[in-house]
Amino acid sequence: MQIQTMDVITPEQAGTLHGLFVERARRSPDKVAYRYFSSDITPASGHESSLKLRFQQDVRTTSGPAPVWRDITWREMVGEVARWQAALLQENLTVGDRVAIMLRNCPQWIMFEQAAMSLGLVVVPLYTVDRPDNVAYIINDAEVKVLLIESDEQWQALRTVRDQLGSLQRLVCLDKVVDTDEARLTCAADWLPAQAQMGWERVRDRDALATIIYTSGTTGKPKGVMLSHYNILYNAYVSYQVFPIIGQDTCALSFLPLSHTFERTAGYLFMMTGATVAYARSIPLLADDLKIIRPTMLIAVPRIYERIYNAIHAKLEEGPPLRHKLFTLTVDVGWDRFEYQQGRGAWTPKLLLWPVLKHLVADKVMDRLGGRLQLSISGGAALPPKVSRLFIALGLQLIQGYGMTETSPVISANRVDHNYPASVGLPMPGIEVRIGEQNALLVRSPSNMLGYWHNPEATLATIDADGWLNTGDTARISETGHIYITGRLKEIIVMSNGEKVSPTDMEGAIMRDNLFDQVMVHGEGRPSLVVIAVVNPDKWKEFAQQVGVRPDMPESLHDSRVEQQVLQRIAEQIKEFPGYAKIRRVLLLTEPWSIENGLLTPTLKFKRAKVLARYENEIEQLYQGR
Repeated sequence: MQIQTMDVITPEQAGTLHGLFVERARRSPDKVAYRYFSSDITPASGHESSLKLRFQQDVRTTSGPAPVWRDITWREMVGEVARWQAALLQENLTVGDRVAIMLRNCPQWIMFEQAAMSLGLVVVPLYTVDRPDNVAYIINDAEVKVLLIESDEQWQALRTVRDQLGSLQRLVCLDKVVDTDEARLTCAADWLPAQAQMGWERVRDRDALATIIYTSGTTGKPKGVMLSHYNILYNAYVSYQVFPIIGQDTCALSFLPLSHTFERTAGYLFMMTGATVAYARSIPLLADDLKIIRPTMLIAVPRIYERIYNAIHAKLEEGPPLRHKLFTLTVDVGWDRFEYQQGRGAWTPKLLLWPVLKHLVADKVMDRLGGRLQLSISGGAALPPKVSRLFIALGLQLIQGYGMTETSPVISANRVDHNYPASVGLPMPGIEVRIGEQNALLVRSPSNMLGYWHNPEATLATIDADGWLNTGDTARISETGHIYITGRLKEIIVMSNGEKVSPTDMEGAIMRDNLFDQVMVHGEGRPSLVVIAVVNPDKWKEFAQQVGVRPDMPESLHDSRVEQQVLQRIAEQIKEFPGYAKIRRVLLLTEPWSIENGLLTPTLKFKRAKVLARYENEIEQLYQGR
């Protein structure tokens, strides 16, 4: 791994996030900025230009052109951003007004964002999979004036709540959408001018509010995290200092949504260093995109690595036992090699096997990831030790980090040459950490948020007078300075995709249905949420008879018809929660949790760890049956 010679833009040189974009375009006008997949004959914003074509695909449509990967340079991006800037100017918005983006990752996301920031507007990213009522809540809370969406399908969903979108004065759709009942709706092709010249940046204040990112807290409604230009620029720059390998030769594959702070700050890091970003088509097509794009860097939440891990083991289970033994030997030797390179393990003769095992096994797995990965980073949730061990042993430089939206987001990360995979690494340069009361991890840094939008009480509860932000996580700091997360002050579930939900709030909502006497939500480190529920005996009899199963038969609790209807009832109770807080499976029980059977405390609170241990096998079957 070599540190690249590069032209890195510092926060001082950038000034603002739009200043960073302009400076990158000035320094690298003809370098490829973004790579994206398109089946259209027209380029990113729907007009002809000199965009390059790359990686012609074998997939053909029955009529029309073949889908292709397209490249767009920084010079071309400036031309596109100018068009979006001109269109936004027509809306007569003032500095500080909020605009929102509800797109999949694509160049238009960046074009709209940069145009908005050039005019001093505040960008509010939205998840494309969120429920309409939750989107409406965010739009109203932030008083969003302009919303950019992608498709007619999105509009049809939002149409159900359009009466709740009172602050919106313009709704722009990338696709051609016609709705004569909605005067605010227009398509991008009609809204954007054919050409425009980039105007000067209205406000060049690094401490100005740049974005409001809504994140789930301990209640059903999300809170708006306010981040300044400098919050994000600083975080991106210290990330470069820790990983100076990132540079103009870097090609990063982007697939976490840009509405996720982790992906968004990474995007500024790549802009800062002149790297190329390729936007993956979708998670199901990730394996293909890895082989096509052949990235040198990957940033992901644990769930992505878990998917690859599971795919590898599924393939091994299908093969002969000898292949499985050879793979296990490779991982064992590779891990010993890693420990030896880190200075924590002794050299042993079996390390001599590595060149052969690398050729026979490790290289084949790495080829499935494109064959060029130099660095891979995991954050957003805890990375399971078995997963990190496998990839590290096979030769992937896999680094676990830690952060939160409120800190822009990175707080700490392991270093390539000082990697303790079970930890979340060392604090980033200039970021202070300490252990507070109840072992809470406290952070003070230039990346700490400005506060929560329209929520001074929550801000004061999170950041004290000395600027220390309480992460809500408990931790310990080792003699080497590495941070180990040990738990959370409040009951919060962090799923493997990094999303957070409050189980107690969800459980209270589900308990409004009198079918249930006791309810527990589970999903820590998992890809989805499940419910373990004790049914009310009388209500269960009525419900079972309605479904058409015998209530006295234990197998009725696991009947697919029963589960489907129970999930519908649960969904009705938790509809006020964010879209990602969806219950996928349910385990129904008739035996109550009690003090006598060890599942309740004397104050009648259920013991989560005990319940999970009691029904460990059944819960595992829920996830395996997904």
